[in-house]
Amino acid sequence: MSKAAPETLLGKLTRREFRERMASGELAGCLIPVAAIEQHLEHMAMEHDWRSVGLVTRAVAEQLAPRVLVAEGLMCGISEHHMRHPGTLTLSPGTFLAVLGDMIDSMVRAGFKNIIVVNGHGGNIEPVRGTWDQFLRRFEGVNLHFLSYWDTLGQADANDLLRGGRRLSDDMPGHAQEFETAIALAKFPENVRADALAD
Repeated sequence: MSKAAPETLLGKLTRREFRERMASGELAGCLIPVAAIEQHLEHMAMEHDWRSVGLVTRAVAEQLAPRVLVAEGLMCGISEHHMRHPGTLTLSPGTFLAVLGDMIDSMVRAGFKNIIVVNGHGGNIEPVRGTWDQFLRRFEGVNLHFLSYWDTLGQADANDLLRGGRRLSDDMPGHAQEFETAIALAKFPENVRADALAD
């Protein structure tokens, strides 16, 4: 009988399981996903950014298991620019950054020295970049990084993945365009309303 794969989601562990894995030196790093719940035009569910970054962080942690855990992240991001579309949730930049800082602090206090904040929403980028030096000073000695999951995919790679030979916009991934819609169709098609794709 094969041994079960190690758990990659922090929230699924008991305190004993976490403590033992940390004490053993098995855990080398932590991923903290951040995203948004906001409108994605008429054809995609508002949870798209959160589902996508969750998919990516879990896949990375599974590839690197048992060395990496995915911490509970921030589902709600900075989406003031979409508030004219009812249903969008937003945090002020100050609130978002304060909560993110506290989440990083929690993981540092738990013993992690390698932390990557993995972003799934364009509206979070500039506020985080604008204050990232403060995070680095606050968590001196921690190997701390921030990246958007699509930054790991070059334009040529993205073009190769999409059918039809059409070029992606320079602001990849765009918003609810080919890139994001393709992810949803491939991984959570129940979140795409096919009858509204033309809208």
